[in-house]
Amino acid sequence: MKGPTPGRLRRFACKSLALGGYLNRPGDGRVRAQIPARHLLWALIVCSVLREGAFHAIESLVRKCARRLGVGHRFGDDTLAYFTERLDPERAREGLAEVVRRAKRNKAFDDRRFIGLVVDGTGAARSHASRCSLCHPIFDADHEVVGYNHRFALLSVVGGGMVLPLDVEPYGPGDGEVAASTRLLERVVGRLGRRFADYVVGDGLYAGAPFLHAAGKLGLHTVVRLKGNLPELYAAAQARFTALAPTVIIEDGKDRVEIWDAEDFDPWETLNWPTVRVLRYRQFKPDGSVVEAYWLTDWPSKEVGSRALYAMAKSRWGIENGGFNDGKNRYGMERIRHHHPNSLLIGWLLICLAMTLERLYRLRFLHRGGRPPRAAADLLQCFWLSLGCTSPDTS
Repeated sequence: MKGPTPGRLRRFACKSLALGGYLNRPGDGRVRAQIPARHLLWALIVCSVLREGAFHAIESLVRKCARRLGVGHRFGDDTLAYFTERLDPERAREGLAEVVRRAKRNKAFDDRRFIGLVVDGTGAARSHASRCSLCHPIFDADHEVVGYNHRFALLSVVGGGMVLPLDVEPYGPGDGEVAASTRLLERVVGRLGRRFADYVVGDGLYAGAPFLHAAGKLGLHTVVRLKGNLPELYAAAQARFTALAPTVIIEDGKDRVEIWDAEDFDPWETLNWPTVRVLRYRQFKPDGSVVEAYWLTDWPSKEVGSRALYAMAKSRWGIENGGFNDGKNRYGMERIRHHHPNSLLIGWLLICLAMTLERLYRLRFLHRGGRPPRAAADLLQCFWLSLGCTSPDTS
């Protein structure tokens, strides 16, 4: 069959993205394994691409069409549970880092001047009882425990019209989003190199001196939402911009956007920046609604103009739409396939790998030669048809 297939996706991953080493040696910790790790690992990845992530669904799909999936062995769902408990997450992180490094080398981001990293935290995979070390209690208004959740920070690469989920970091005991995101950012920059990305984007929770200083030490500029948690700077920006005309007015699709930009605000006491640059935008939508936001950065205007800084700020929503929303609603990031801390972490990392592979294959490899980009649903349908099945309803 001509066209996209799971087998061609694997060849693309191995040949174009140099992922073969990880797929063949994923850090299997099993003793006297009967089924080679490469079959189990690829089954987990390709079935995540097919949006069939439950272990029982993977077992069923492999039994029906193992050869067409590129999986050379059949197995049961209990084998996947045992395998993911003992799989090394650091090898998965190395594989993801190699994928985005090779994508950059293959000019996947060449239509953008800057490459960014976006960090944010979320909760997923709720349970009624605490069964692993990653379970965090959920309290109601009366401070009673009503369940448990698993919280982690996610980092994605943004650039070239793509959002590529790259790594996750679970919250530790007594930990929070900023601490987990800082560890995550340091690990990712250590693996990718200080010259891979130019900036990091975060919401208002990251507008604190410790995170901004940590990002600066890693060689990254920061673009962070400015809210009321910095009342003096926020009030000063509001007072100044309200009395001034916009610095520039641009069109963003069907929206009209007014932008105010100034880089001479005083830093707060604990911030070691000489000055703070603040950008404000008001986005007028066709339905009459208006979206307003303030952002702070250490990037000088002589290096990055107002339009580019606005685009970087808006890339913050890439991790919401292309990371959490897709991951939870389509790829099973909310699902508890096996309630074990290492299995949960491996599951999140392999979902990130599946989403990144699918997007690079669809938006870069299949988009060559002037071909129009495929929609994600169209590629999913092609994959299922190549297996002799129709795509399940994922609406």
